[in-house]
Amino acid sequence: MTDPTTSGKKHLPVLSPASSLRSDGHRQHVHPADVHGRFTRARHVVFTILGVVLVAVPWIRIEGRPALFLDVPARLFFAFGHSFNAQDFWLVFFLLSAVLFTLIVVTTVLGRVWCGWACPQTVFLEGVFRPIERLIEGPRNERIRRNEGPRDFAFFWRKALKHTLFIVVALIIGHAFLAYFVSIPSLLEMVQRSPTEHPTAFAWVIIMSGAFYANFAWFREQLCLVICPYGRLQSVLTDDDSLVVGYDTSRGEPRRKGKDREGAGDCVECGRCVAVCPTGIDIRNGLQIDCIGCTECIDACDEIMVKLDRPRGLVRYDSLRGLRGGATRFLRPRVLAYAALGAIGATVAFFALSGRMPYEATLLRMRGAPYVVDGETIRNTFQLHVVNKEDHAITLTLRGEVPSDAELTLPESLELAALESRPIMVLVQFPRGGPSATGGTLLVTATLDETGAEPAIVRTSAPLLAPR
Repeated sequence: MTDPTTSGKKHLPVLSPASSLRSDGHRQHVHPADVHGRFTRARHVVFTILGVVLVAVPWIRIEGRPALFLDVPARLFFAFGHSFNAQDFWLVFFLLSAVLFTLIVVTTVLGRVWCGWACPQTVFLEGVFRPIERLIEGPRNERIRRNEGPRDFAFFWRKALKHTLFIVVALIIGHAFLAYFVSIPSLLEMVQRSPTEHPTAFAWVIIMSGAFYANFAWFREQLCLVICPYGRLQSVLTDDDSLVVGYDTSRGEPRRKGKDREGAGDCVECGRCVAVCPTGIDIRNGLQIDCIGCTECIDACDEIMVKLDRPRGLVRYDSLRGLRGGATRFLRPRVLAYAALGAIGATVAFFALSGRMPYEATLLRMRGAPYVVDGETIRNTFQLHVVNKEDHAITLTLRGEVPSDAELTLPESLELAALESRPIMVLVQFPRGGPSATGGTLLVTATLDETGAEPAIVRTSAPLLAPR
């Protein structure tokens, strides 16, 4: 196998022979060893912050609303003091574009830092579930020995306790996610009542909690290796100047155990970097699809180097170019190109959001006959559908324009409660053969004039129909 860190050619992630997948395709369960160090401590601080944010956001209220609340049945969405409805769904495109470009730029510069530090899979698995497992079943060697040993009482009570706690944590996470869709007050009320009173919410909690439990108790690293496409995108998102977790072959090779170190590199073949890896790979084999950039192997190797009185950094954060002894270029054409595309997207998103109207007015023709003939009079009936997107009441001024021979029935003003949607009947009557009957148009203008703000104006129109 060619080591990408020693080649000047375009690199591709490779599969490690130490992967969690055996050569016959079957899964080899990974039992990572405990590790301590600067990166591990920093990651657990990040995990704690992200976990607290996840649980706390539904409790935080901004202007009387949850900081983030996705009311799907009512098609209303609240995000950090702003309210949106189904008509604003097109803005999701800009949100997803911003996330995509941010991830592309971050990956191009910093590699898979998202996977190792901020992905919910890593946050919950390494920050919650593995610590519970280690607390109950002990360190790596004990877990392996107990799993391969006799099925005695100690084996079963430890497994039962561990999986009971896993289920409890999965239920907590499931309820935390549900709070984003039903709000905290509703969630607390549902928890105190019978599941039959809220069957849909109860079913979703069971489904989500079951998925979380199955994932974190059994599937684990396979989600990253088999399902998530992000690892497969490494070869197109990263290059020789992207930061990766890598092994310095020029310093570490040739590897050698024992006291006879003459001519040997710094690697002493202790296997510690493999033992701590959550996906079971050997980082010395170069850049690999399985590597999630978790830095566990960095702390493990640094620990050994300190004991041997050698400099840290045999395994370190560096670019492939840096691992070959070159200088890493952080500003390079692809980074600038991705950043430029991201800036363009952010600019478009800014103008899209700033131009968002606080209400909508749509003129629709009533179903049924397109017009009604009453002697020499033609009648067109419309429905003006008005939606208040704000979380406070507004008053709209309505004005209609029709040809001079037409008579219009339309209220002059309309009061809408917060987030209210209301249909208004609009009636237009005109004689046969007049301007209205030969190409007339109804134009309705809805104006919101609030103190201290530019008037918001929405215009909507529809043709007047009559028999030939």
